[in-house]
Amino acid sequence: MINKVLVVEDHESVNVSLQRTLTELGIVEVDHAYYCDEAHRKVNVALQRGQSYDLLITDLSFDDDGSEQKITDGESLIPAVRNVQPDLKIIVFSAKNNPAVIKKLIEKHAIDGYVLKGRNDAKELLTAITEVSRNQLYFPRSFQQMMKQNNAFDFTDFDLAIIRLLAEGVPQKDIPAHLQKNNFRPSSLSSVEKRLNKMREELNCTKNEQLIASCKDIGIL
Repeated sequence: MINKVLVVEDHESVNVSLQRTLTELGIVEVDHAYYCDEAHRKVNVALQRGQSYDLLITDLSFDDDGSEQKITDGESLIPAVRNVQPDLKIIVFSAKNNPAVIKKLIEKHAIDGYVLKGRNDAKELLTAITEVSRNQLYFPRSFQQMMKQNNAFDFTDFDLAIIRLLAEGVPQKDIPAHLQKNNFRPSSLSSVEKRLNKMREELNCTKNEQLIASCKDIGIL
């Protein structure tokens, strides 16, 4: 059950919207912090007083207003507060729609949820908090679809070598020579073209540039 929440957000208008959403869920104990250092201190103090938070909602990016801060972003705040209170549930509320960023936060910091700022974000946040209160995880549908797509296609070492060479700016026609130097077999141009066609098909891309961008999004590059 979530009764006490700390919101870490430096934009007042977003704080007002979050307050409205939390009130709708019947959560009345809501604290706010405009800086990550302030949030870290509040988590410490609340725990020492036996009044710890149940949930932390934080953005990832914070505007630099010239104030000296030790913790300057949400990704750094997460492990800092978890070091103080390991069982604290954490939802990231951010405009960053990058599956690789979300995947990193899940694998490295074990966040409980991620909600994208934007259209219908209040509804999404309601759902996320409800799910997290039930000890479930919540992530954007776009991320879930991307991960399913990623898991459905088995990238071989050969595939990864091709993608990395393309990302480094090596022309497609020159890739076989680079593969041969690294003892990849087969390494003919036709083999490269076949694998590129397969990868583009699996990731719904029509151009190599799109393929590279998709691979970066899912964390392969």
